[in-house]
Amino acid sequence: MSRLHALVFALCASFAAASASAQTAATYPNKPLRLVHGFPAGGPADFFSRIIAQKLGEIVRQQVIVDSRPGAGSIIATEHVARAPADGYTAYLASSAILALYANLYTKLPYDLNRDFAPVTLAVAVPELLVVHPSLPTKTAKEFVALAKANPKQLIYGSTGNGNMPHLAMESFRIAAGISILHVPYKGAAPAVADLLGGHVHATILDIPVLLPHAKAGKLRALALATARRSPSLPDVPTMTEAGFPTVSADNWYGIIVAAATPKDVLAKLHAALVSALQAPETKQKMEAQGANALSSSPRELAEYMRKETAKWGKIIKTAGIKLDGQ
Repeated sequence: MSRLHALVFALCASFAAASASAQTAATYPNKPLRLVHGFPAGGPADFFSRIIAQKLGEIVRQQVIVDSRPGAGSIIATEHVARAPADGYTAYLASSAILALYANLYTKLPYDLNRDFAPVTLAVAVPELLVVHPSLPTKTAKEFVALAKANPKQLIYGSTGNGNMPHLAMESFRIAAGISILHVPYKGAAPAVADLLGGHVHATILDIPVLLPHAKAGKLRALALATARRSPSLPDVPTMTEAGFPTVSADNWYGIIVAAATPKDVLAKLHAALVSALQAPETKQKMEAQGANALSSSPRELAEYMRKETAKWGKIIKTAGIKLDGQ
């Protein structure tokens, strides 16, 4: 084949691919979408996913199915999405652990975040709340610290799993307070809260939505919020700064990503629909009622936020000496 023929062939192939992509975007979406998350049903990620899916479905006029794939700290869900068809029909509500923390915790992962995924938008920010079982004789964060210091390695806290934001938020608090407490990782918020309610562990720091009803009912005692401002949902609960621990600041957050090879015009349509869903007054109202904040961003802004959070938590992870085995 001559160079001229090769050039013509390449141009034709490129044109055909571009034409097919444009045609795909023009009809997208024409079948149900899936919104994947990596936690058990009933937890915060599931709650947020269902709110987003409902509004997104109204906007695109297609069913949006929430697909819960828990296990291995959301790594199973992440690997699943990385291998899904890059057609815009599978989106992933990924936690901060996936988007920022695991890069500092694992030496090897079955996916490459930069190679295998394309950022779409920030989605949710959730304050982390420190709570204890009401049987504990502590009503403030400082009283909890005093009890822990008087009984080293006797108090037990639960988390949503090794390396997730609630785990690192409590480690940040542990380091700031200079206490020695034991950690029990669970596979998501629902089982962690169940064991705390049952008195099998003494404390936790988790996303506020999953703790809010229990705190309001008096089944758990809220001590402090690991965020800059008090929550309207729990106006009497101080921030960590007010409680005497100004270095403890942790919002769990979620972003939406898709497979990296998703056509740009399809990605643009999905981004526009998701931003509309996240900015809708009813979405914001439902999130705020549970103490969370609906967010949106450009893909570039999400990528930049991921880089900043990776650097911030990398320092805390190093200080805490946390390292997880690659899977």
